[in-house]
Amino acid sequence: MSEKPKNITAQVSRILKSSCVDGPGNRFVLFLQGCNFKCINCHNPHTIQHCRHCAECIPHCPTQALQLNTHKKVVWRQAQCTGCDKCIDVCPYQSNPKILQLSVLEVLEKIRECHLFLNGITLSGGESTLQLPFIVALFKAIKADPALSHLTCYIDSNGSLSDAGWQRVMPYLDGAMIDLKAWQSETHLWLVGKDKHRVISSINLLAKEGKLHEVRLLPISEKSDLGTNVNQVGQYLKKLPRKVNIRLNAFGHHGVVGEALTWAKSTESDLLTFHDALYKILQRPILLPSVYL
Repeated sequence: MSEKPKNITAQVSRILKSSCVDGPGNRFVLFLQGCNFKCINCHNPHTIQHCRHCAECIPHCPTQALQLNTHKKVVWRQAQCTGCDKCIDVCPYQSNPKILQLSVLEVLEKIRECHLFLNGITLSGGESTLQLPFIVALFKAIKADPALSHLTCYIDSNGSLSDAGWQRVMPYLDGAMIDLKAWQSETHLWLVGKDKHRVISSINLLAKEGKLHEVRLLPISEKSDLGTNVNQVGQYLKKLPRKVNIRLNAFGHHGVVGEALTWAKSTESDLLTFHDALYKILQRPILLPSVYL
């Protein structure tokens, strides 16, 4: 008799039942709300903060899909929502009131609806590891379910989770994708509001355990310092197992707010220049963006 999964809940901001860009193969992706980085260039700033139930969004909803309940909490009525995102546009805290509180059992049911077409599941965000107990319970349940156990379990992360946290999920984790946003600690602190030491520690631990699927770099001209430190970045990445993907992402203005809207977008020429400099050191394939926004 299989163990009944713990029915822990998570705050989910988006569900993709099919994605080919969030890990290997066709994947079911859960985007969890909340992030502990405050990236100036964030493409999804509405995933950072949790709803404060200020109700500023309610008058702007054209279909009355947002209402206050008896506890003075904003409630989202999904069936009435047209996805216009006006609530996100007017939120003074750059949050998202359209959040689903889903349990492990509810997510398992959603996965079962399409599991025959899937290669795996990916937890993304925001920063999904802030809801680690939910991830552990979900991945453990997937591995224990005969109908779902073929699915690989991946995490897309900013790398801020502690080594102890990674060890909690490691028995059920098949792979992780980590963003390395800057090289110098001072630049990393300015860009995201946190030092980089946890990110480097996460990459090292996951590589050692054979669970590092991909390291993602976002070189932004005159901002992220990856280009000016390409030799140091290359020498570090060169020590990783060759099976680990190295991927370059392009900076664009889609979803960005504030100061970063004045930054120059990444061009194909920019990325190729960085790619070629990095390739001279790594001498291994480096994945380039397919889209420049």
